[in-house]
This record gives sequence, structure tokens and C-alpha cells, in this order.
Amino acid sequence: MAILCFALFFLGGKAYCQHYNKITATLNGDKKTINIIQEFKYLNATEDTLKTLYFNDWANAYSNKKTPLAKRFEEEFKKTFHLAKDEERGFTKIFNIVDDKFSVVNWDRTPESDIIKFNLNSALAPNESVTFVMTYQVVLPPNRFTLFGYSSRGEYYLKDWYLTPAVYDGEWHLYSNKDLEDLYTGITNTDITFNYPQNLFLVSNFEKESEIKSIDANEAILRGDYRKSCEIILSPLSSFTKHVTEYGTVVTDINVSKFDEISRAIAIEKVSKYIFEHLGSYPHSELLVSTIDYNKDPLYGINQLPSFVRPYEDQFQFELKYLKTALNNFFDETLFLDPRKERWVMDALINYMMISYVEEFYPNQKLLGKLSKIWGFRSFNLAKLKFEEQYPLLYMYAARKNIDQPLITSNDSLLKYNHKIGNRYKAGAGLSFLANYVGKEKVNESIKDFYAQFKLKPVSSKDYERILAYSVDKDISWFLDEYVTTNDRIDFKIKTVTKFEDSLQVTLKNKSGTNVPISMFGLQKDSIVSRYWFTGIDSTKTFSIPRNGEDRLVLNYDQKIPEFNQRDNWKSLKGFLSSNKKLKFQFFKDTEDPFYNQIFYVPTLRFNIYDGITPAMRLYNKTFLERPFLFDISPAYAFKEKALVGSAGFNFRQYHNKTGFYLSNYSFNASTYHFQVNSRYLSVTPSISFGWRPDDFRSNKRDYLNLRFVNIYRSVDEGLEELETPPNYSVVNARYGSFNNGIIDYFSWFADAQYAGDFSKVAFNLEYRKLFENNMQFNSRFFIGKFITNTSNSDFYSFALDRPTDYLFDYNYLGRSESSGIYSQQLIVAEGGFKSKIQDPFADDFIATTNTSVSVWRWIELYGDLGFIKNKKESTRFVYDAGVRLNLVTDYFELYLPFYSNNGWEIAQPDYGEKIRFIVTLSPKTLTRLVTRKWF
Repeated sequence: MAILCFALFFLGGKAYCQHYNKITATLNGDKKTINIIQEFKYLNATEDTLKTLYFNDWANAYSNKKTPLAKRFEEEFKKTFHLAKDEERGFTKIFNIVDDKFSVVNWDRTPESDIIKFNLNSALAPNESVTFVMTYQVVLPPNRFTLFGYSSRGEYYLKDWYLTPAVYDGEWHLYSNKDLEDLYTGITNTDITFNYPQNLFLVSNFEKESEIKSIDANEAILRGDYRKSCEIILSPLSSFTKHVTEYGTVVTDINVSKFDEISRAIAIEKVSKYIFEHLGSYPHSELLVSTIDYNKDPLYGINQLPSFVRPYEDQFQFELKYLKTALNNFFDETLFLDPRKERWVMDALINYMMISYVEEFYPNQKLLGKLSKIWGFRSFNLAKLKFEEQYPLLYMYAARKNIDQPLITSNDSLLKYNHKIGNRYKAGAGLSFLANYVGKEKVNESIKDFYAQFKLKPVSSKDYERILAYSVDKDISWFLDEYVTTNDRIDFKIKTVTKFEDSLQVTLKNKSGTNVPISMFGLQKDSIVSRYWFTGIDSTKTFSIPRNGEDRLVLNYDQKIPEFNQRDNWKSLKGFLSSNKKLKFQFFKDTEDPFYNQIFYVPTLRFNIYDGITPAMRLYNKTFLERPFLFDISPAYAFKEKALVGSAGFNFRQYHNKTGFYLSNYSFNASTYHFQVNSRYLSVTPSISFGWRPDDFRSNKRDYLNLRFVNIYRSVDEGLEELETPPNYSVVNARYGSFNNGIIDYFSWFADAQYAGDFSKVAFNLEYRKLFENNMQFNSRFFIGKFITNTSNSDFYSFALDRPTDYLFDYNYLGRSESSGIYSQQLIVAEGGFKSKIQDPFADDFIATTNTSVSVWRWIELYGDLGFIKNKKESTRFVYDAGVRLNLVTDYFELYLPFYSNNGWEIAQPDYGEKIRFIVTLSPKTLTRLVTRKWF
């Protein structure tokens, strides 16, 4: 080893022949622990003298609820870890650390808990080494937090399970475990003797030099040269198979249903050949490609569907699953980039090779697979997209929502969607765009050269940028300076076309200012008759091209460029009338079709007790990608009232910045339904709102200002009592608020002001929720309201203790005018927020209440409300109630069982069932937020 390091030193290999590691580890299956004796030789390959060293101890990231890992779970609305008992979490217990002089090494943990600082007994000079012997125990967590740990089926997945050196290259790169699979550690030659229970089978990314099985236990000798860390999978069943191909040896358990072993072997050979031809040989003896690794980074889209409706052929599905996982592991094991700061390079290479694979072997593969040929699906524009077109599409999903982030953003600063999908697909789509411009063979050559030069060595993104620029014969500074380092959008349009006898004069406009190449195609019917690339368009630029019989010019026709808006990319050459897009009605939502004005329709159902079951035909223009202007019209028929009802909304959204003042929203909404028997209301509301968000994209904090003018028109059945207030009224409403809807800490507030002809009033609402470390949940809400003026003689505009009159028609009451029966028991926590129905529940002057609840066991809580209400010419009253809250799904499904209030012991009073209150949410849009909130 010393001779090898000496040789590599003079050959330029000094930076990567750093450390030697020897581990003896014993897994205790009963206690779920690993006892470790680790001898580590640390070589200072820098020019600095080191007085302290840092080691990664990522297994200790599970030790408490305040580590960066725990915070990450909180940010992504995962509360399993927070609710786990202390003994269910993993940690590292260090017994002692001594150096090669048998002196005890003083150590301590950084505040993050998963990084250890070694205080050296003597300074470590350049090119010198020091050896440590570390004795410690790793207590494994269950794998329900992450995939790391043990499962209920007796399986183990061990990754980043022992101490590894942090990287120092003039500065320390200290990265905590945040469940991102991005450990950055020094390159090490490692020998491991691993003892484990005899009923388990072991596979590893390290080379298994020998294995001894006995009655009591098994022992495996593992070896890894030029590696980061050892990954071990233990299972009671032997599910992995070894495939020896001409291009390397693979150990895998990946498969798809009904795909036989022979077909799997042929597919693995095919994929292995593709990787070999594009990268070269794998430098280690075996490549581990596991289902666990696939589950960490699956093919989004394919994996979301149940197996019985997956639209792809088994061979295609298997090859893509295997290819993606194999490429991930291939690069992770051989290219030592900083995976947290420079992940985009790996993402670009992997996803570009995925795109190229499909283009080469499955050029006609549709994104919807078999579904694209089935009636009901084939008319969708989505069904016409090729499989590889999903990459710019899914990146653009983030860009249209104004949540896209530059590719150089640190891995731990990305939104989950961007970490898993958006940025990865943008990187791959960008490299594919570049290949389309400079020539695919040149980009392929750059990848192969890059891998050949830097495999098993420390490398940076600058190294690939240098090789890429050297490999092509065109200026690609735009790719690095704008596409990679910014989140500026690409957006062009054909401004004008002037026709001459033998040529066309085309003026292109760069709408976003991002100066990248743009392609233009000439079409004759549906055939491509010409193609051009144009560059250097800062704002507008005119080009002259020969006429080749084109009847349409289309920018980015093959959609290789991830362009922000393609709806204005085409221009007809047949005259003004022919340039108008045709109108296309289509069932359900679809992707944008730039050649049509799309209107979607879908039947919906709505219910309240006056209208009954109300079917509607919803007409809207919202596509999968967000767009600035939206309309949504839902004419409906109320069977119970035998009348037409419905709603209509028009909305224009404008994004300004990524952070700070980022959003303006202008809308006009109208709706008409029945609010009691044969009594209808019409609400017409123009509004404008503004939004602010912090610089931290992962923060859930938002501030908003909403201004609206609510106009209500009511008509009442002649046989019913007359309304207590004028049937028609208007209210000017202004509200400023802020919220931070974390799953552990929830905090929101708003200040509200209303002005109408009969009244003016102000209100303030504050809510706070806290999930404590002992799993107790505390909920608190405070509301105060005061009339400035009030000339009404009715309680219609008054503050309410338990059931607001909802004169603005904001709340989704199932029976808004009911005072008895099951529908009157629906609870919407607003204004007073009481659960018991207190006598004289309205306040036409002043109200102040607080609502609290605290958990008793799981979703069972005790609640209590108290407050003061005051009416004009009356004394202030003190009100209160208490009971049990069944908090099944907060804000979505809850039950309230009142016990005691101003009414006395309610539980002992007659008709107690009528006192029970409930919260229920039937809106699919609202329910989907439970799933999507962790992604954005």
C-alpha cells in the first residue's frame, strides 16, 4: 500500500490515495445493534497542518428530535420520527478513541449531533498520517423513518453506518445526514470483517472475499478499494442473483412482475453493454443494483401506478428501472463529486443517458405507453408525447409554479419536488438540449472522456465543464452561465414573418432575455421541410431563410428545449384567418397543445340540503402546467330545487420574484346556489391579492394581503319569513395575514377589516399548534372582534360564538340556514369557535374568545373554550364550554363531544346526540393538499 501511494503521489494521484480503514463489526439481531472496532489511518494529503479532524457519524442522526434529520422530517410533514419513543431511535455510543501512541483522543460532537470533532494530541503535518482505534456501538433504528435500519421482516439495510472522514481540501466540508443520500467522505481503502446471524443472507457493494457460515453466526470478509462507504443488505431470503456479462458482473434483485429470468438476463446484458459503450468498464469487481436503491430514486410516473394498470411492456419497464438504478450506483461508486453542492453534474449525466437510451432503443415509446392507443386516452395531447418528453415537462411543472431553483442550488436547500424530480429532470433535459444543438456524438464523447479521466478520483463540476467545452466546436457559455447557474426561463416567440418570392424574413423575440439558441422548423402539413438554429437573440432579431414550401413555422417543434411557454411558438403562412388557433373541447385535464385553444370539461357533483345532489359540467382551461390566465365555469342543475345554479371564476396570476414580494393575483368570481328552501343567493366578488415568501425556499411561511369587494344578492320564497336585513348588500373586505403551517409547529394570524352600509368592524385571529417531544399536542386559537359602527337591528352581521351566519358566503356549509338537525351540527371553527350551542350566541358590539385543546391519547384530546361577548346596551357576558375532541385528521375530519358549558352538564341532558359537532371536508382539492404539501 505504501509503495502504491508513493507511486501515485508522483503520478498525480496524491489527492485520492488518502486513508486506510479496518473494521471488525458484529450485528446483534436481538438487540438491533452493531458493535464495532475500527482502526483508521488518516493521511493528511493537503498542504495544511491539521490540529483537529472531523468524522461523519450519520447513524447518530436518529438520536434525538432536534438533529438536522429530524428537522428535515418536520419540513416534509413526516411526524413518525417525532412521535417515536426514545428507544425506537438509533444512535451511536462511543466507548473510547485512542491514537497510535495509545493516548486517549478527546472528542466531542458538533451541535448537529452526527459529526464528531477529534482534538488531536499532536498536530498532523502535510503528508503525515495518524492512526486511531475507535470502539463504539451503533444502535439501529427501524426502517420506517428512512430505508436505513431494520425491518419487521428481519431485514437490515446498512448504509453510512460507521465513522467516515469528512473531506478537507483547504476547508472542512461538514454535511449532516438529511436523508438525501449525499454523504461526502474521504476516499478510503477498507477491510471489513462482518459477523451477523446465521439465518441471514448478505450482499454488499464491497467485494466479498470470503464467507464462513457456522451454526451460531456467519462471518463475511469484505474489501473495498477507493470507496466512500460500505453498503450491506441482510435478508432472511436470498433474493439477489449474480449476472456475469461481457461488460461486467452485476448483483441485483430488481425485477418486474411476470418478467422471467431469461428475459431479465438478456435485458441486463443489453443495459450493461449500453453503459460500457458510453462510459467504459466498471472499476470494481461487482456492481450492486438493489430494489432498495431503486425505491430511493424511482421512475416517477411508473412507480405511482398499481401493477395491474401499468401501461408499459415488461421489458421496457424493467430496463428503465434497472438502467436508472445501475447508473446511480455506477456514478456514486466511482465519481467522487461533492454530492451536496454539485449534484447537478450526476443528475445531468444520469438523466441524459436515460433519455438517450429511450431514443436509441425505444424511439416510438409514448409517455402513456399502451394507454396512448386506447379510446378515451388517445385523444389527449399527453398521449401523443414521447416518453423522453416528460423530462422538460416535469421540470416545467416547477417553473410554471415559480418554485424552480438553479441547478447549482445545494441539495439540502431544494424543495422535495426539485430534489427528486424538477432539478434532476432539468439537468438531463438541459444536456439533451445541448446535444441537440452541438451534436449528440460530441456530448457523448465528453461524458466518456470525463469518466475515463476522473473515475476513482476527487472531481468537481468545473472538471466536467472544462471537458464539455473542449469537446464541442460551438460557444456553449450560455449553458453554464445561464441554464445551470440561474433559474432564468427560456421563452421565445415568432414576432413577425415577411414573405418574399424566394425567402422568408423572420423576426424572433426573446421574451425572457435568457440568451440561448433556439430551433425553428418549417412544416408543410405535418412534414418537416426545414430546420434552423438561431443564436444571439438578446431581445429581437431578424433572420432571412429560403422558402421551401413551408405553410407553418414553429419554434422548438421537437420540444427538445425546455421552454417556458410554447403556446406562441408557431406562425401560419397561409394568411391572417388561418393563423387563428382552432378551439378544442376535451374531457378532463391535459398537457398544453400549442396548436389549439383548449377547453376542458368534466362532470362534477356538489351537495347541500337545499339544492340536493347537484351535478355540474365544469368547463375550464387549466392544464397540467400552471398558466397565467385561468377560467373555471361550472353550470349546474339542482335536482331538489329544479333550478339552474353554479359558479364561474376568472383568475390572472402574475409572479414577480422568487422571494420577497413574489405574487399578484387578480380574480373575479361569481356563484349562485340556494341558502334555504326556494331561496337563492348570488355572490359577485372581484378581488386582488399579493403574496410574500422568505428567501428560504423550504420554508412554509407565507404572508398575504387580500382586498375584495363582495356583492350579495338574495331572493326569498314568498311563503317564508322575510329577511331580517336588506336582501342585497356589499362589503369591502381587507385582510392581511401570515402563516407557517409546519407539522410540529403551526402558527398563523390575520387581521381583518370590513366595511358596509350598515356596519364596519375589525377582527384579529391567531392560531398556534405545538406537537411536543413527549407526543402531547397543544392547540390554541384566539379571536377578537369589534364593531366600529353598527346600525343593523339584526344579528345577521354579528360575531357568532359557535356558528357564523356567513353573510359573505365563504364557508362550505352543508345546511347554512339550519338551526336544528344533523346539518346544524356541522362545525366551522371561525369567529368564536365554540362547540357548544350557548344561548344568545351573537355579539353586535364586541367578542373575545380563546379555544384550546390538549392531547390525552393519540387522537383523543380535551378541549376548552372561554371568552367574553358584549351586545349593545347589555353587560359583558362570560362564556365557556369543554369536552372531548376526536382529532382524526386535523382540519379535515374531527368530532367534538361537549361535556360542560354555560348550559350545565351537557352530557347528562336530553338529546345529547344533537349536541355533538363535526368537521368534515368533502372537497377533493382540499384533501389533495394532505398529499402534495410535503413536495412543495
